[in-house]
Amino acid sequence: TQILKEIFGYDSFRKGQEEIVDQILNGRDVLAIMPTGAGKSLCYQVPALLMSGITIVVSPLISLMIDQVKALNEAGVHAAYINSALTERQITKALELAAAGRYKMIYVAPERLLTPRFLDFACHTELSMVTIDEAHCISQWGYDFRPSYLNIASIRQLFPDAPVLALTASATPAVVADIMQQLQFKEPNVIRKSFRRDNLSYIVRHQENKTEKLFSALSRIYGSGIIYVRSRAKTKDIAEQLKSQGFSADYYHAGLPTEEKRDKQDKWKRGEI
Repeated sequence: TQILKEIFGYDSFRKGQEEIVDQILNGRDVLAIMPTGAGKSLCYQVPALLMSGITIVVSPLISLMIDQVKALNEAGVHAAYINSALTERQITKALELAAAGRYKMIYVAPERLLTPRFLDFACHTELSMVTIDEAHCISQWGYDFRPSYLNIASIRQLFPDAPVLALTASATPAVVADIMQQLQFKEPNVIRKSFRRDNLSYIVRHQENKTEKLFSALSRIYGSGIIYVRSRAKTKDIAEQLKSQGFSADYYHAGLPTEEKRDKQDKWKRGEI
């Protein structure tokens, strides 16, 4: 609770967080199923600061890694990320600093986890915990299958004593069982948090002319918004339509160059879009 208050600025844990932290600190593997926005990151960041070694956080989302590392460093916690957004020289430098004890947390893309360079670093470092975000990707039954996730379990053979925290926002019973099996849990251990969100409301409309309805809805909404579409091409198309109607808008998808994605995201966060 002292770390929670002094580093992260919270007076108390949310429901479910403290139980997960306690179990990790007791060396147990945990699969935590919590909705987006429920505070999953604190469940590994707090114990990471209480343990003596380095915590590895496996995440497939580059933008999330960048955001979290930036927030941690601003809070006085040294952290770094290893992913395709960095040059090979930057990766080498980050691993050198990590090996020297500079960082408490290293965020790593699943594709980078089992590279010879990263494994050499990990095998010569005190590893306190492994966290796997978007853990449903490790399951053959997962809806967002990513082949590199299947290799994550092999790191357990190198660090059998380090507890594993697997995090996901949703998982069917088959996916839950598969995640624990793939990650070689010492014993089944699942902590679920309710998906009820009192601060959200949902409105579903069936429209003949979606674009016209979109313009109408946005003209009455104060503040920023996100429009999800089915294809990359559609993101650009809708953004151009919105701009033609006088809205401040831009598009964002995985096919954009790293610098362009970062620039667009920063502008949106600053309220320029």
